[in-house]
Amino acid sequence: MPPFRAEHMGSLLRPQRLLEVREAIREKGLTPEVAGLPAVEEESVGHVVKLQKALGFRAVTSGEFNRTRFWGLMWDEFEGTLRLKDADASLFRLYHPDVVSLIEKDRKVMPGDSVIAGGKLKHSPEKSQSNLHELRLVQKSVPESEWGNIKLTMITPAWFHMRYKQGRAYTTEAYANDAEYFKDVAKVYQAELDQLYRAGLRNVQFDDPGLAYFCSDKFRQGWAEDPDNIGTVDDLLDAYIDLYNDCISKLPADFHTGVHLCRGNFIGGRFFAEGGYDVIAQKLFTRLKVNTFYLEYDTSRAGGFEPLKFLPKDKYVVIGAISTKLRELEDKEEVRRRIYQAADFVAEGSGQSREEALQRLCLSPQCGFSTHESGYPLSEDDQKLKLALVREIADEIWGEP
Repeated sequence: MPPFRAEHMGSLLRPQRLLEVREAIREKGLTPEVAGLPAVEEESVGHVVKLQKALGFRAVTSGEFNRTRFWGLMWDEFEGTLRLKDADASLFRLYHPDVVSLIEKDRKVMPGDSVIAGGKLKHSPEKSQSNLHELRLVQKSVPESEWGNIKLTMITPAWFHMRYKQGRAYTTEAYANDAEYFKDVAKVYQAELDQLYRAGLRNVQFDDPGLAYFCSDKFRQGWAEDPDNIGTVDDLLDAYIDLYNDCISKLPADFHTGVHLCRGNFIGGRFFAEGGYDVIAQKLFTRLKVNTFYLEYDTSRAGGFEPLKFLPKDKYVVIGAISTKLRELEDKEEVRRRIYQAADFVAEGSGQSREEALQRLCLSPQCGFSTHESGYPLSEDDQKLKLALVREIADEIWGEP
C-alpha cells in the first residue's frame, strides 16, 4: 500500500515526439487524431511507465504526459465552469505567487487558463474523462494486480479560488459566498474520485502550491493589506482544510490520499514560495485528513524539520530532498543524514524511537520534473540519475520498497 519508500511527484520530462505532435495541433490547427496524438500519447506513457518500473518505483504515474500544465483539464470538464480569456487583473490577488509569475510585463492582464464558476458546479461523468483516460493509459502498462499502486495527481480543490480576489472565483449569479461555492466544489470532487475509484484508482496525490503559500510572509502580508478580504489568512487555511476533508469524506478506506505542498518547479526551474512549515504545521498535520504529506525540503527555503514534531502517529511524510531544478546530483550521505534528522523530529513528537519513526518516512524529489510540458534545465538522463538516486538511498535506509 502507498506511500512507498521511493516516491516521485508525478510529472516527468516529455519525449520530443510528444511535444512535436502537440505543437502541430496548436500551430497548424490539426485535430489530435490527424496529428496522431492518441498513438503517440499511448506509446509515450507506456514507455515512461516501464522506465519507472525498471528504476524500482511502484507508485507509477503517466508522467502527466496527457497534460500541458500540471493541473490538467479536470476543472474544464466540470459543468458550470467558465474559461476567461485575457481576464482583467482586478479579478486576481496580485500578491498570489503564481499570479505574480504569470502576469505579462507592463500589461496588467492575466493570460490564459483562468477558470471561474459561471454557474452551479456539477460533475458530468460524460464530460469528466481526462483523468479516466490518463488512468487507463497507465493501467495498460501495469499488471492488474498492481493497479492499486498507480498514482494519479490531481489539482487542489482550492486552485481556482485562492488566486482570485474575494468573491471573484464565481459569478454573483452562481454563488452568493465562499461557503456555497466550497460545498459544490466538494461535491464534484467526491463524484470525480468515486468515478476513478470504480475504474481502479486507489492512490491520489493532490498537488497544492496554495498550502505552501500560507508559509510565505510575502503572501501573508499581501493578504493582510488587501481590504477586500473577509477574515484572516488563517481563516482561509481553515476553510481549505475543511474543503479537503469534505472532498475526501466519502472515500473507501483502501483509497490512499496525499497532498504535495508544492513550492514550484515551473519553466526554467522557477520556484514560487518560500518560508518554513512552522506557521501551518500543527494545524495542517492534525486537522487535514489525508494519509500522507509530500513536503519539499530541497533547499533552506523550506526551513528545518522541526515542524515534523506535529505529525500524528497515523500519518506519513515524504521528504522531498532531491532537487528537480538542479542537474548536480545530491551527496548521498548528506541526504541520508537529513532523513535521519527528520526521523528524529518525528520520533520526538510521537514519543517513538528513530527506527519506529522511520517507518512513516519516505524519500522523493522535491517536485515534479516537468510542471509545464517544456522548458526545464534537466535532461532525460539527468532525470533518470535523480530517480535512481532516490531508489538507491531508499534501499539503503529502509531495505524495502
